[in-house]
Order: sequence, then structure tokens, then C-alpha cells
Amino acid sequence: MHYVYIIQSTKSGGFYIGSTKDVIKRLKEHNKNTTRSTRHKGPWSLVLQEEFDTKCEAIKREHYLKGLKGNSVFKRLLINSVPIV
Repeated sequence: MHYVYIIQSTKSGGFYIGSTKDVIKRLKEHNKNTTRSTRHKGPWSLVLQEEFDTKCEAIKREHYLKGLKGNSVFKRLLINSVPIV
């Protein structure tokens, strides 16, 4: 399985969208500042996770969500998502 995830910085409120095979491992990497694009912007919390059968499907969804980032559709997606604990 492959996943698309959205994390939110508890520091700035900003969002990051990515894809991976292991969301928990990836979130730990973001919080350890080992990811260049999110370094020193965390800590991060997981706000959305979607599951896909193939890497190709996940990457397509990731790119689609990145295109929505900041608009009303993106905000509705986050509001309607089930909170992740």
C-alpha cells in the first residue's frame, strides 16, 4: 500500500503534502528535521492520510492536492477529514 499524507506544523500552522509507504516513519523523519523541505518548521502533526493500491495512484493524488493547497477545496478537505490521533 502507498499513502498520501498531509501534516501540519504546530509552530506555523503551515501544511506539507507527501506520499510514502510508511506514514509513521515518514512523520518521525519530518519531526527529526531530516527532511530538507520541512526542516526547522516543525514539530509536525498528521492531519490526513489516504491509502492507495499503487505508488502511481498516490503520486497523482499528491500532485492534485498540492495544486489545491491554500484554496477552499483544500480547506474543505481538511475540515471534512476524520481527525487522526
